[in-house]
Amino acid sequence: MINKDLLDILACPKCKGPIKLNGSADGLVCEKCRLVYAIRDDIPVMLVDEARPLEAGEGS
Repeated sequence: MINKDLLDILACPKCKGPIKLNGSADGLVCEKCRLVYAIRDDIPVMLVDEARPLEAGEGS
């Protein structure tokens, strides 16, 4: 699980907007860019090129 303090300071690398943990806790969601950044071994992969598109209902 990603540390709450780390989650509070992270921002979307594309738009610099807020991100939040997705429902399955395996990614970070930017609602504005409609992207999901993976979390691997409790480390967020904040690379725009590796982000995947947000699917309907996934942001919750």
